[in-house]
Amino acid sequence: MRKKNGYATRGQVWMIPTGDILPNPNQPRKEFALDKLVELAQSISENGVLQPLTVSMEGGRPTLVAGERRLRAARVAGLREVPCVEVAADERQRRVLALVENLQREDMNCFETAEGIRELMTAYELTQCETAQQLGYSQSAVANKLRLLRLSPDERRRVLDAGLTERHARVLLRLDERAMREHALERMIREKMTVARSERMVDELLTGRVRRRRAKPLVKDVRVFFNTVNHALDIMRRGGIAAESQRRDEEDYIEYIVRIPRDKAQATAETATVP
Repeated sequence: MRKKNGYATRGQVWMIPTGDILPNPNQPRKEFALDKLVELAQSISENGVLQPLTVSMEGGRPTLVAGERRLRAARVAGLREVPCVEVAADERQRRVLALVENLQREDMNCFETAEGIRELMTAYELTQCETAQQLGYSQSAVANKLRLLRLSPDERRRVLDAGLTERHARVLLRLDERAMREHALERMIREKMTVARSERMVDELLTGRVRRRRAKPLVKDVRVFFNTVNHALDIMRRGGIAAESQRRDEEDYIEYIVRIPRDKAQATAETATVP
């Protein structure tokens, strides 16, 4: 640590040629909007790179930790070198720092965020709680982000292309059936639904599905009833009640008769009611 004009400084800003900086192999952002990149490149041409990139040295070569968008824009602007700050970070720390930077800037789409979290958890066998601590999230927030990956890649792409939000995606997750989700997503896009309207549509779909569902028979095999009756008779006989049963199979029905001696049944009932 050094003192400069009374202020404490840590580290040093290096001017590193853009061509020397190795890409971050664990960059969580997969897409960079061209129009936004051009806007940033124009700003950099006029004002320079105001915030240094973050790099770590691997085998003597600078490897990007955070600042992918700034580096790309600087190259578009024709800059030969960019300001960088070095951090001592292993692969895991580089992955976390890259993800945290993008989360703080809020320029990743929700699915990229979810994929970045899942990759971090998978690579280092982290639990949701451990991942939440690393990223400054709550455990429930991590769980909710990961749930977004239940949507298929095609569904995710259509959500993004239509300009729908993460909340729209969460509404779709209420539908377990793929065909029903496809139908709902198509309507969201075609009718340009708000989140509130999407919620009402899904409520209607779920209610309709419940109403159309055929009632399932309680028991498919009548033999289960016979076994139950026979079991009850067996219990009564072991208790000293001479219960009898008779079964008769007719063409249109099965008749099952149970006989219990009245005196025994009455005595058992009276005994059961004595405090």
